[in-house]
Amino acid sequence: MEPTRAAVPPQASAVTIAVTTGEPAGVGPELTLKALADAASRWPQARFVVLGDQPLLAARAGAGGGLAGEPALAALAASGQIAFAHRPLAVPCAPGRLDPANGRYVLDLLDHAIDGALAGAYDAIVTAPLQKSTINDAGVPFTGHTEYLAERTGTARVVMMLAGTGAHPLRVALATTHLPLSAVSAALSRPMLVETLRIIDADLRRDFGLPRPAILVTGLNPHAGENGYLGREEIDVIEPALAEAQALGIDARGPYPADTLFQPRFLDGADCVLAMFHDQGLPVLKYATFGEGINITLGLPIIRTSVDHGTALDLAGTGRADAGSMIAALDTAVTMAVHRAAARRAG
Repeated sequence: MEPTRAAVPPQASAVTIAVTTGEPAGVGPELTLKALADAASRWPQARFVVLGDQPLLAARAGAGGGLAGEPALAALAASGQIAFAHRPLAVPCAPGRLDPANGRYVLDLLDHAIDGALAGAYDAIVTAPLQKSTINDAGVPFTGHTEYLAERTGTARVVMMLAGTGAHPLRVALATTHLPLSAVSAALSRPMLVETLRIIDADLRRDFGLPRPAILVTGLNPHAGENGYLGREEIDVIEPALAEAQALGIDARGPYPADTLFQPRFLDGADCVLAMFHDQGLPVLKYATFGEGINITLGLPIIRTSVDHGTALDLAGTGRADAGSMIAALDTAVTMAVHRAAARRAG
C-alpha cells in the first residue's frame, strides 16, 4: 500500500490545525505537548491551536510532557506557530483520576474544534483520546468521536478508517463500526456499501493525492461465504455493491476471505481494505501498527484525525506515554489539509 501520508503538493499554503487535548485525566494533554515540541521542524507549513485548560497543560508539561511547565508553554507560543485556546476545567483534575464533572469539558473542546472547522477557522482537527464512560456518567449519551462528529456536522454517513504510518502503511476502513456482531448482517446493504466505497474513493483521491485508489473488500462470512454454503451476504449484497461501484469508476475488488487477505502479496498495490465489521479488520491493523497508527474519519465536511489508542490512565503524568501516534495523527492532518486546500484552488 501507499504510505498514509501522501506527498505534500508543491506551493503548499499554510494550514491551521486545532488539537483537542481530550480526557484531562488521561495522556492526551502531555502527548499533545510532546508531539508539538518539534513542530517547527516537522510541519513548517502549519499553525496549531491547542484546546484545553491552560493550568492543566502547564502542570502536565512538567509532570509528563518532558517540558518545563508554564515556561514551556510560553516558549511554544512565542514561536507564533502554536497558540493555546484556554477552555477551563469544571473541576481540578489529577492524572489517572476520572471525574464525571469534567465530562462536559471534554465535549466543549470537541464542539469548539468542530464549530471552528465548519466556520473555516481550522483546516483540520486532531483529537486526543477521551473517556466515553466519563461523558456518559456526566449525563450525555455518547457512543464515540466518529458518531458525534457525524451528528454535529449533519453528515448522514461517515467511514472510520484506521491507518498505519511509516513502515506500516496499511489502511483499513469499516463498513460497520460499533455494532453487536449479531446486528452486522442486517446492517449491510447494497446502497450502504456503495456509498461507503464512494466516500473512501473520493477522500483518498482528494485528501491523499491518490489518482485511482485500489480498494480491496472482504467478505462477511468465513471463506467469503464459500459460494453460498457459509452464508449468502457475499452473493446477495457485497458482489452487487462491488459491481455498482465499479460502474461508477471506483476500483473496488472482492469480496475476499478476510483470513487470507491481510498478506503482503495480496495487499501490494492496494490503497485500502474495506472490512465488514470492527473486529474483522482492526485486530490485524492494530497488531501491525499499534503506537504509530491513526484513526481518520472519512466523509465529513471537515478533516479529522486521531490517535489509535485510549486514555492510558495508568501512564498519565508519568512521562512514559509514547507520542508516536499523536505525531502521526498531526502529520496526516497537515498533509490532508494541504491536499484539500490544493484541491479547492484547482476547482
